[in-house]
Amino acid sequence: MSKTNAARLLDRLKLPYQILEYEVDPDDLAAESTAEKLGLPPEQVFKTLVARGDRHGVCLAVIPGSDQLDLKALAVLAGDRKTDTVPLKDVQPLTGYIRGGVTALGTKKAYPVYVDELILAFDTIAVSAGKRGVMLWLAPQDYLAATQATLGALIKHPH
Repeated sequence: MSKTNAARLLDRLKLPYQILEYEVDPDDLAAESTAEKLGLPPEQVFKTLVARGDRHGVCLAVIPGSDQLDLKALAVLAGDRKTDTVPLKDVQPLTGYIRGGVTALGTKKAYPVYVDELILAFDTIAVSAGKRGVMLWLAPQDYLAATQATLGALIKHPH
């Protein structure tokens, strides 16, 4: 299998990773399903969402696969008054990646990346390699270094 841009970026940065492949169901691109196929807990599989703030524009939010993004928390972290996820049709033109294959590594343009602090609860995490059916398995610290991410609390907590 040819390497994705995300994998090539990690190679350039000399950061270790493994490639995990799974069977893609185009009708079910949920992070929980991906985690199940990989035999991983969903909170260890991180998904990347594309958002847009009213002041600073497009950014990427990376959260555990089992959780929902707290847009207010993202706005605070990004220095915006409000943020919203971008419409699906805008995801590929902005990032170069399709839904189910979005990653903060090797996007068309370098956007600010915000990662939920729960990432540090694991020794290794899975993130998309930039292609459906391919995940990268790497240390959270290496992922944070490669994405130059800002850590914060980004997920909704059930009341």
